[in-house]
Amino acid sequence: MGSADSKLNFRKAVIQLTTKTQPVEATDDAFWDQFWADTATSVQDVFALVPAAEIRAVREESPSNLATLCYKAVEKLVQGAESGCHSEKEKQVVLNCSRLLTRVLPYIFEDPDWRGFFWSTVPGAGRGGQGEEEDENARPLAESLLLAIADLLFCPDFTVHSHRRSTVDSAEDVHSLDSCEYIWEAGVGFAHSPQPNYTHDMNRMELLKLLLTCFSEAMYLPPAPESGSTNPWVQFFCSTENRHALPLFTSLLNTVCAYDPVGYGIPYNHLLFSDYREPLVEEAAQVLIVTLDHDSAASASPTVDGTTTGTAMDDADPPGPENLFVNYLSRIHREEDFQFILKGIARLLSNPLLQTYLPNSTKKIQFHQELLVLFWKLCDFNKSSDVLDILVPILYFLNDARADQSRVGLMHIGVFILLLLSGERNFGVRLNKPYSVRVPMDIPVFTGTHADLLIVVFHKIITSGHQRLQPLFDCLLTIVVNGEGPAPPSAGSPPVSPYLKSLSMVTANKLLHLLEAFSTTWFLFSAAQNHHLVFFLLEVFNNIIQYQFDGNSNLVYAIIRKRSVFHQLANLPTDPPAIHKALQRRRRTPEPLSRTGSQEGASMEGSRPAAPAEPGTLKTSLVATPGIDKLTEKSQVSEDGTLRSLEPEPHQSFAEGSPAKGEPSQAWREQRRLSSPSTNGQWSPTSDWVLSWKSKLPLQTIMRLLQVLVPQVEKICIDKGLTDESEILRFLQHGTLVGLLPVPHPILIRKYQANSGTAMWFRTYMWGVIYLRNVDPPIWYDTDVKLFEIQRV
Repeated sequence: MGSADSKLNFRKAVIQLTTKTQPVEATDDAFWDQFWADTATSVQDVFALVPAAEIRAVREESPSNLATLCYKAVEKLVQGAESGCHSEKEKQVVLNCSRLLTRVLPYIFEDPDWRGFFWSTVPGAGRGGQGEEEDENARPLAESLLLAIADLLFCPDFTVHSHRRSTVDSAEDVHSLDSCEYIWEAGVGFAHSPQPNYTHDMNRMELLKLLLTCFSEAMYLPPAPESGSTNPWVQFFCSTENRHALPLFTSLLNTVCAYDPVGYGIPYNHLLFSDYREPLVEEAAQVLIVTLDHDSAASASPTVDGTTTGTAMDDADPPGPENLFVNYLSRIHREEDFQFILKGIARLLSNPLLQTYLPNSTKKIQFHQELLVLFWKLCDFNKSSDVLDILVPILYFLNDARADQSRVGLMHIGVFILLLLSGERNFGVRLNKPYSVRVPMDIPVFTGTHADLLIVVFHKIITSGHQRLQPLFDCLLTIVVNGEGPAPPSAGSPPVSPYLKSLSMVTANKLLHLLEAFSTTWFLFSAAQNHHLVFFLLEVFNNIIQYQFDGNSNLVYAIIRKRSVFHQLANLPTDPPAIHKALQRRRRTPEPLSRTGSQEGASMEGSRPAAPAEPGTLKTSLVATPGIDKLTEKSQVSEDGTLRSLEPEPHQSFAEGSPAKGEPSQAWREQRRLSSPSTNGQWSPTSDWVLSWKSKLPLQTIMRLLQVLVPQVEKICIDKGLTDESEILRFLQHGTLVGLLPVPHPILIRKYQANSGTAMWFRTYMWGVIYLRNVDPPIWYDTDVKLFEIQRV
């Protein structure tokens, strides 16, 4: 039958279904088979031939027919999984049913009355699959569907290669088949890389699309702040009920991490051959991150907290999280497995950075946001290894997206990952590595280390990003503090080993420019938590002066040149008229931050400026992120190098960056008390409030440095009639402050801590990305999604 005929027949069946007012019996195979038996329709056809309005009409007017359609389609998938899909006809039926269910499921999820439908049992469908048992043994429809999909994903000659030597051999028995021998790609736990097969990849992709659609019920529930709510579809699929859980987890992980979009390095290769692997890799990445959506803060499990990461994946372990995918990820520990995963993710994240001399000659992947979520999960549930391979691409994405309102979610996840990594022992040590890769980025040219790169990019985000990034400033500066502080020593080593050997002059000037911008009176007085940014920067300067004075003459010189900023902070006015005057000045200049006074210098060759979103770009809303005090836990490095956790005191605790509903922090309440509500209900600063934190500004070390060095530098200038920086820098390089500075302060490290606020943020962000990325076919488009709003820029 021609494809035009089959489309026509399929459309006729759909019209019959929507116009029948009487229920059609489930036994009326002649009617139901029209939907899947003789048709060859693509998933795009199914979406075009089954309009949303008609699905909703059947749901409202003849619900029993919609129920029967779903039940019969699931039954066909179960039969296909049972029989092993040997004939072409059976394969076609499975694909048609899969496409139909992908189309219909979102309309079942959007109606609260239907949500329990797939979790109800169907009379006669026993757990044995033969329908003979009593009804109490019956499986809910959702379970039958999920198990059938899992079986079909390891179906010889349909989604995997057959291991039979000849056609004479009887087909492999689906029930005795060991799917661990059929893992899709070499990598973790599997050494053999099967021959690529276009048809198998396409069939896997269709089934994964259906699986993702099953999991997407989460999109139709509003974000609940303390929701440790598990997704029942994911929970069942990742449980011991699914005998393919391990091989499927490794298949998805290996398929993503082994993918090399550049192929054999032949320019323009991707224009000649369509890369059918990429859609499968994208689908695999999306299914993987959804199955790993597990609130690690809510489930204190022995496997996730790192105590059992030393065991092999197949050893007897203490029971970990019920979710086997999370369990397997948290138990990967072999160095070569780690390298395979990290190298794969780093290679894919670096793909957009590949600049070649031939324009458009290399393929650019689009699923970097899914990869960032996957990397986050790896760090959250397991451990991270060498981070520099990941650091550069993340900084590239942050810099590139800083002006684009539609990519604010990408900005957040990039910053969250860096915050998580910055709490690691060796983060700062690694930052010392010289930065030699010359990725064209819209930043000033500098010569220096990865630390310089990090600070220069952060300066760019803060001074030329859009307004909605302000809640991230606390996080950005926390990362700098963690990175610039001395390394927490291992027990038995000297108390501190300095981190940052030396900052470049470009970077030193950027840090002082930030201090200058953040310490203007109007900025300090215009929001309850702006002064925290000054505290962070002073902490960076103090760490470097106290522990790494040698080698940091550029920064010391910049501090001396900008000494007036520190004197202004020490003499900050606290009387009401001065506060009022500062705020008046603000109303005249609504500029977010002073961009003058920072000599930008030429941007790197070949770079393009960060562009705002195209008007009309779709984006999804995000829930508020917790403030830095909820995101991190403070630890103090003690003499022997151990970390001691600190209880936050009211003045230390940081106010919410964007106060999440119903959870004001202690500091927020304290600040509310000290400041007064103004007539329009907005916050306004008071003298008491300014005094409460001004007295705690850690300026002693810097003031002592200025007191000692400024007269010496001025003397050199007068004696030698110098205007030349290099001579002064040479003097500062050989200078010393030993014995002249106050007693060094204890070093603080702020480590990321998992909490339900970030778990909820990740859930909304992840599903928002998946919603926007699935446009062909547009699975969820125009359905009544509740987890986020779809907005236009």
